[in-house]
Amino acid sequence: MKILKYLFFLLLIVFIAGAIYFATKDGSYEIEESKIIKAPVSLVFDKVNEYKTWEQWGPWKEEDPTMVFNYPENTRGEGAGYSWDGKETDGSMRTTSVIPNQRIEQDITFITPGGERTANVYWQFEEVEEGTKVTWGMRGEHPLMDKAYFTLSGFDFDAEMKTMYEKGLSNLSANIIEDMEIFSISDAKITQYSGGFYMYTTTSTSLETAENKVKELIPQVKRFMEGNSITISGKPLSIYNAKDQTNNSAIISSGIPTTSRIVVPEDSSILCGFMPSYTVIKTTLTGDLKNLNAAWKKAEAFSTSNKYQPAENSNPFEIYVIGAEDNPNPAEWVTELYLPVQVEQMTLESL
Repeated sequence: MKILKYLFFLLLIVFIAGAIYFATKDGSYEIEESKIIKAPVSLVFDKVNEYKTWEQWGPWKEEDPTMVFNYPENTRGEGAGYSWDGKETDGSMRTTSVIPNQRIEQDITFITPGGERTANVYWQFEEVEEGTKVTWGMRGEHPLMDKAYFTLSGFDFDAEMKTMYEKGLSNLSANIIEDMEIFSISDAKITQYSGGFYMYTTTSTSLETAENKVKELIPQVKRFMEGNSITISGKPLSIYNAKDQTNNSAIISSGIPTTSRIVVPEDSSILCGFMPSYTVIKTTLTGDLKNLNAAWKKAEAFSTSNKYQPAENSNPFEIYVIGAEDNPNPAEWVTELYLPVQVEQMTLESL
């Protein structure tokens, strides 16, 4: 019996010593990972701020396909939340603080076989030249049981979380880029364009850099109009004065509609033009401007199949109904394409 007592006291001493040892170990942690996503800050922020998108890019469901997500009425912004039921761990998350396009803070709760664990999750969003730098982090305090388990088992909590965050940020980036790639082209149709005056400037460019040239030219025209108190009466446009697919070149005029003819100095690079009314083939691109070539091909195919001829003294043109200055998401941009054509009188009367 004395031996049993000695063994009991020995085990008790070892247990107490172990508890003291693990209790004195620092259990605080802060883990974060960053990634640059090639997208505007507002798009990245909105994706993270809406909990219903987390199923699309979160890495955890890949490890536990049985995971079920539960959503309350509010899933976006401060006070929003969601919960999940998993094979090994249940949990919930609630947004506690939001600074639009800058920072999000959240409280997370894990319900594990070893008890409940809580931590603070934070997101930082920073505009950089390449897009948006996103930082995803978590801070908290390991309880005694976890500190003992990690030490005895050799489990590297920090490394596991970093790996999960790296994968999550990569998934987030891919999901946002995929959303931005969505585009559609409407069916081409015959309609009327009323025409009018517009201020413009002209340049030559290669076809693949035409989009970037337009982004340079239109702000120049806008600054000129605002500086000279010239009325802006419509959405920006570009006219293809010449377009050579073989030599990969184009001469384009980009500008903004106005209400009347404007006389400008002889040495001005910004001029005033007039677009007459036309019967046109119209198609609409909803999406990134890099898909313009596909939209033009659709309009041209419609013209060829219906044997339309170009209208005299006319050039194809585009009107940017919704652009980057209106919506940061390229998938939401709307560009109308117009191909002026000759149409017989009978066809016109039937429009």
